[in-house]
Amino acid sequence: MATKSIHGAALTARWVALRLELWVRARILAFQITRDQPLAAMLELATPTARRRYTGMPAAKIVRAVRRTLRRPLLMRKRPCLREGLLAYRFLAEAGYRPYLHFGVDPAIVTSPSAIAHCWVTLDGKIVIGESQTPFVEILSHPEGAIEGVSRQ
Repeated sequence: MATKSIHGAALTARWVALRLELWVRARILAFQITRDQPLAAMLELATPTARRRYTGMPAAKIVRAVRRTLRRPLLMRKRPCLREGLLAYRFLAEAGYRPYLHFGVDPAIVTSPSAIAHCWVTLDGKIVIGESQTPFVEILSHPEGAIEGVSRQ
């Protein structure tokens, strides 16, 4: 019985640590990303640490925490998918999952003077964050070259 309560306390402490780190990273992220920043620099922000601090936490709970933390943004209001995607990718990877971060563009870009892009995260071939009704043509998947065949149609 004591083992269960110790294990439960450890999980609760890790959950609180995840929520706190997520909150801090979400606030800092808005200042780390600029409009003309290269994609490689943005992907560095999503790179998890070598330690897997959140191993064993359910993916659905991590995704829910990302959404909850970012639901009322003060900054980066016009780029919610990028914020959610970078943070969800990082924290899912730190929990030991193998997420994929996808980037796509609206096919109407050919006839439009401005591009509309989107970012989403998949886990086991299913979209876990960044769902969209608009079909996007995938142009990049991270880790590099790891396109799973998930299109946004």
